[in-house]
Amino acid sequence: MIIVTGGAGFIGSNFIRQWLAEKNEPVLNLDKLTYAGNLASLADLATHPQYHFQRGDIGDRTMIAKLLTATQPRAIVNFAAESHVDRSIHGAAEFIDTNIVGTFNLLEEVRAYFSDLSEEKKSAFRFLHVSTDEVYGSLDAVAPAFTETHRYEPNSPYSASKAASDHLVRAAHHTHKLPVLTTNCSNNYGPYHFPEKLIPLMILNALNGKPMPVYGDGKNVRDWLYVTDHCAAISTVLARGRVGEVYNVGGKNERTNMQVVNTICALLDEMKPRADNKSYTSQIAFVKDRPGHDQRYAIDATKLETELGWRATETFDSGIRKTVAWYLANGAWVQSVVSGEYRQWVETQYKNTGASL
Repeated sequence: MIIVTGGAGFIGSNFIRQWLAEKNEPVLNLDKLTYAGNLASLADLATHPQYHFQRGDIGDRTMIAKLLTATQPRAIVNFAAESHVDRSIHGAAEFIDTNIVGTFNLLEEVRAYFSDLSEEKKSAFRFLHVSTDEVYGSLDAVAPAFTETHRYEPNSPYSASKAASDHLVRAAHHTHKLPVLTTNCSNNYGPYHFPEKLIPLMILNALNGKPMPVYGDGKNVRDWLYVTDHCAAISTVLARGRVGEVYNVGGKNERTNMQVVNTICALLDEMKPRADNKSYTSQIAFVKDRPGHDQRYAIDATKLETELGWRATETFDSGIRKTVAWYLANGAWVQSVVSGEYRQWVETQYKNTGASL
């Protein structure tokens, strides 16, 4: 069995879905079910014989210790994190609690569990920590893409908390010989993405006739990675990655935010035209830039490609078309997550812009 923490979130739920489709090995989903954790994303797997769910917090050491003893996993894949820059700007405490303290507590219990394993099981055990390219900071327009040796320069409370968690994972390996792996990925997109992030927010606001808020001048650049390509990379690193190593995962799909938004508008114009036949671009609204907004992220995934043979299969054009089509076809899922706390957050984040759902 493997344990996936944060498996009810966007990337975690896609990873579990892909894992069960491809592997003959049970997976236990451990998730606290905060606002972004949604079991509806895995509702069709609820009765799958290889899928198990446990509600819990990675910071709860007593619970983690009991779970590890009871399940005897051969690997942990740690997705559990608070993950939105804007939310960290409004209040960083939860990011410190989950991403730093929670990761530390999880590592401590995993170390204790690992120390009691037989030598054979120790040699097979892995702790894979899923992180972000944002720990590397910001690039200018012509700078080379981030490699695994790029200096950490986090610029937001979110990225600082993830950087700290990365260092704790590294320390657990170098000090205590825990067999860890770390992946740092670029911006993910695809099905089951909580609609506080750029792509799903743009799609849903467009469909609801609301302004589509774009920070600043819209020229910030991100490298976009389709979520199933990311999940395949994680499985590859888990299976064949060198213990103690870091692997960057990127899609080689750099786009400005405006390019992304215009692409979404063009696809919606094609797939679900407005009743008045106007383009969805008429709903684009530029809003005040967020504090400390990083200009550009770009990932160099050469190490992962050459050492382990992974390649992204989706281009941005193919992936974004699939993503828009999925949101058009899955209105019930959207309505199940767009409620209460999410609405309140959008009202706070985009106050006076008319951008609320």
